Amino acid sequence: MNGTKPLSFIIAIVCVFVVMLLVALLGPALFNNPELKLDETGVLRFVYVGVGLLIVFLVYWFTRTSDAWKVGTREVVYMAIGAALYAVFSYLFNGTVFAVPSVSQVALRPAIAIPMFFGYAFGPVVGLFTGAVGNMFGDALTGFGLSPQWSVGNGLVGMISGMIALYADRKRVMDIVMYISAALAAVATLLWILYPDLSNMMFFDPDVGIFGDAAISTFAALSAVIGFVLVVVVRLLFREDLDMAAAVTWAMLGNFVGVGFAALSDIHINGFSPSVAIVGEFLPAAGPNMIFAVILVPILVAAYRAFQRQTGR
Repeated sequence: MNGTKPLSFIIAIVCVFVVMLLVALLGPALFNNPELKLDETGVLRFVYVGVGLLIVFLVYWFTRTSDAWKVGTREVVYMAIGAALYAVFSYLFNGTVFAVPSVSQVALRPAIAIPMFFGYAFGPVVGLFTGAVGNMFGDALTGFGLSPQWSVGNGLVGMISGMIALYADRKRVMDIVMYISAALAAVATLLWILYPDLSNMMFFDPDVGIFGDAAISTFAALSAVIGFVLVVVVRLLFREDLDMAAAVTWAMLGNFVGVGFAALSDIHINGFSPSVAIVGEFLPAAGPNMIFAVILVPILVAAYRAFQRQTGR
């Protein structure tokens, strides 16, 4: 394989950074919302954006011989489509009616399946752009404020979901991905078992319109493990369809790593303890994401396959 020229890939991730920076700087004027601005930790948040994109580059560099990293006209078109779709659907599901008890603004996000699918179908660069830029615009449209390091986390979700294309022996690698994901889910759930009643858990109650304290629900706390079990079920159901099983399995790893990166960054940015970051942010976000992924990613993959058959592509 020839791989992707480094300059093309560097331009792609620089574009991700520039678009996110412009949304942050021009947000109040662009979306006619003076409240839409970075807080005093804005510079630190963008430091973690840089850290996240550096991780992306290192992953690319060590696997650069793969054509999966290709960035051409086709990929640019899918980047724009994916980011637009994710922005719109993120906006629709970011409303407080879907809020989850957490230490920050966490909402149920079935739209997370979009960067997962775009990464699987069109490659890791498309998944990265869809997740990062789409989430940044989605947050801006919602108007709750901007957390660019979380947008990079969403980009990692899409990118890792697309890394399925890097490997020819998908079954063996998929087993390794399962082991890593199982360990991550187990560690996060163990922290909840050790700290089930962490204080200062912000929860927006839409019925009365206030914030209050509430511990994470048992279902949300166990949702990462539940999601993992559901992925195992998917693998059994699609044991003759390795691509479908791999799409969901890599989406799980992308979700755990991407959300984990964003949550752990808040240890430094917001002064959270590791247990608060994991129990208060990671589990409420990553667990429900995984359940949605298990349901929606196979539907999107099946629909895409049907479209390919009809169009002969």
